[in-house]
Parts: sequence; structure tokens; C-alpha cells
Amino acid sequence: MIAVLAAIAALGGLALAFGALLGYASRRFKVEGNPLADQIEHLLPQTQCGQCGFAGCRPYAEAIARGEADINLCPPGGEAVIKALADLLGVEPKPLDESKAAPAEKRVAVIDENTCIGCTLCIQACPVDAILGAAKQMHTVIASECTGCELCIPPCPVECIRMVPVPRGIEDWKWPAPWGPQAPQTAAPPSRAEAA
Repeated sequence: MIAVLAAIAALGGLALAFGALLGYASRRFKVEGNPLADQIEHLLPQTQCGQCGFAGCRPYAEAIARGEADINLCPPGGEAVIKALADLLGVEPKPLDESKAAPAEKRVAVIDENTCIGCTLCIQACPVDAILGAAKQMHTVIASECTGCELCIPPCPVECIRMVPVPRGIEDWKWPAPWGPQAPQTAAPPSRAEAA
């Protein structure tokens, strides 16, 4: 019984000592994050696709915060993210960098399941886990999760992955704005005084 109590006391003493040591280390060696990088990262789409030239959204956000990267390198975010970043940083928005320009229509990866050998290289390359399958088994893409980043295509040894446009359905179709930027250049609508 005494041995058990001695073991409990020894473990309690060790836990107390390590807790104090960790508490001291957390105060002494505290690493401050960059709040601007956190705000920038919050605005990015979190696709982790690497199309901006960085390994993911966090490294891109840190590079913007340090002034080492421009705000117009994110194709998945597009114009909306560029405008949000410009507002946050107090700079003028710029058009998307042409070298990073996304295709005009949203595309997703499709795997030819008859050709797929189940090597899992595409699964490892997908930053958003949109590919489902196992080693030496058929693979498929979860279309609703795919961001169209094309990172799964280069590692495929049998070239069974291709990008296809996402079919537009009634649920995602929108009327063009009648006098918006997409509308043909026509005369402005008559004012109430002119109509009367």
C-alpha cells in the first residue's frame, strides 16, 4: 500500500514539475502570430490548390502580409477575393494575374475508372480530399468537393484524369443584370419623367 502511495506521489510530483516547466516556457518563448496574415488567410478560399505559386493559403497570406506577394494571384478566389484583399490592405484592386488566370468556366476532374490502376498518387496530390479510392482499387472524384486545381493530373502515370466543365443546371443559373457589366451596351432605361 505504501509503495502505491509513493508511486502516486512521485507521478503527481513529476506532473506538477512538468506543468510548471511548460507554463514557464509558454510565457518565456511565446511566438506571436501575425494578425494581418490571419485576416488575409480568412479571406482566401482555403482550397490549398497552389495555383498562386505558394504551397497553400497560409503561406500566400504570410507573403502578402510581408509585402512579398501581390493580391491578384488566387484564381479560385477570383475578383471577389482580390477586392476583399484590396479593401483590407487599403490598396487598389488589380485584375487577376494572366499567368494564373482560371478557365472561364468551372471545371472538375474526372477519372476514367476503366484505365485507373489504383496507384493512389492522385489521392495524395489532391489538396481538398476530393478523390475517393484505395490502393489497387478504382478511384473516383467527388465532384462537389473538387476545386478544379488540376494538381491530380501530373502525378497520374496512366493519364486517366481529365478536366471537364461543370454542367450548369437550373439551380446555379442566374439572370444577367439588365444594366450590369455583362449586359450588351444599350441605352439606359428611361427615367420616370421621360416615361410619363
